[in-house]
Amino acid sequence: MTKIVSLCPGKPIERARADAVLALAKAQFPAVSLRFHPQCFVEDGHFAGNDPTRLAAFIETANDPQVDAIWFAMGGYGACRIVGEAMASVGDSARDKVYLGYSDNGYLLGALYAQGIGQAVHGPLAGDIRREGGEDACRRVLAYLGGADVPLEAGLDDRPTVAFNLMTLAMMVGTDFMPDLTDHVVIVEEVAEHLYAVDRLFFHIVEHLGAIAGLRLGRISAVPENDRPFGQTEEEIAKFWCQRSGIAYLGRADIGHDAGNAIVPFGVAPKASRA
Repeated sequence: MTKIVSLCPGKPIERARADAVLALAKAQFPAVSLRFHPQCFVEDGHFAGNDPTRLAAFIETANDPQVDAIWFAMGGYGACRIVGEAMASVGDSARDKVYLGYSDNGYLLGALYAQGIGQAVHGPLAGDIRREGGEDACRRVLAYLGGADVPLEAGLDDRPTVAFNLMTLAMMVGTDFMPDLTDHVVIVEEVAEHLYAVDRLFFHIVEHLGAIAGLRLGRISAVPENDRPFGQTEEEIAKFWCQRSGIAYLGRADIGHDAGNAIVPFGVAPKASRA
């Protein structure tokens, strides 16, 4: 039996969404035990509980030897406020777990990867069940965490790879929590940012990624309309900054803030699971 606990390091999950995921897991994944930590339903302004509450839930779960995987339930904002204390407080049991999610949870995934703690994985959130195609996304995660051979992002190869929300990566570079991405393929995606902001984020990250093997671009979705067209597409922006900084642009990737968001294990993915 694979034991999975869902946490909310940022914003809370609606109980109805959690109940839908629990029902799906119970009906279709009998070899998986899933529960949502009570912290997921606490509300404190934007957050799923105040910083000490969210931090305590993460430390408690990461250090529980009975838990096999932590599946982040929601993104939002907040993981960066607890990442330092979290990394300083995890023990040996945290090293045997899978940590799966995306968006703001990338602060924790990146820091875990930097310290060689467990297996960080970019993939759908439990709360994505309410997106179009969300049930399939949650099935994909439950099957993966349960040990099934699930297709991963199709472009993965023998090079180590990481995947991040662009804003999260831009905030992480230059901090103590940023992993060494030398010779890695870096995949980025973004949601709800103006294209000029996407351009600004690329300006920042390329200064810190000069030793990577290359960059792939996921989906840049829900772009707000500006009062003046930016004049370049998201791919043209990525190519511009890659060329300017000497980083290889390696094409598009199947990740984004949507139910089609592909699974990307940090590091070198097993060959048998590559799509």
